[in-house]
Amino acid sequence: MDLKDDKAVLNGVCWRGKAAGLSFKPEDGLEVIVTGKISTYPGRSNYQIIIDHMEPAGEGALMALLEKRKKQMAAEGLFAAERKQPLPFMPQVIGVVTSPTGSVIRDILHRISERFPVHVLVWPVRLQGEGAAEEVAAAVNGFNVLPDHLPTPDVLIVARGGGSLEDLWAFNEEVSVRAVANSALPVISAVGHETDTTLIDYVSDKR
Repeated sequence: MDLKDDKAVLNGVCWRGKAAGLSFKPEDGLEVIVTGKISTYPGRSNYQIIIDHMEPAGEGALMALLEKRKKQMAAEGLFAAERKQPLPFMPQVIGVVTSPTGSVIRDILHRISERFPVHVLVWPVRLQGEGAAEEVAAAVNGFNVLPDHLPTPDVLIVARGGGSLEDLWAFNEEVSVRAVANSALPVISAVGHETDTTLIDYVSDKR
């Protein structure tokens, strides 16, 4: 990648092992703070930075990217009320997209068993970091095309606990948001605390 300010450009590289630990997906135009080691690249006789850590330059940078993406999707009609599907009154099977080890799935299973015992299918995913958005998208898409020998959910729940804007960023990535928007199965968003809002909240059928 190229890192640039208003006066200079510095070549940068972030190897796969480090990139996998990033809490967000770098995009063109995003303001970032990086730390790493300066090295030379003999092939072109120039300097580059080997990036060990990268973070957005404050939540303001991510918020600006979020607002841009939100406006784009709103213009496409992805948030329109007429796109919302009704939730089934008496679901027989509920599909849950979340981590299989966190407190969230325990809470969901406890509430369901206590109030309305039904069959629950859990599709395990990572909820933050590199690849998390793709895993959430794959789970939503996968539930929509389950083979005939498996019960098809009547409704999906996409869930994770609260966190910072960076922690919840997988639910603002286009790949996961569009998967929820395009789901033929109705989707409930249960991401973050009540005060947290992600783009999946806007495209889901119920928040």
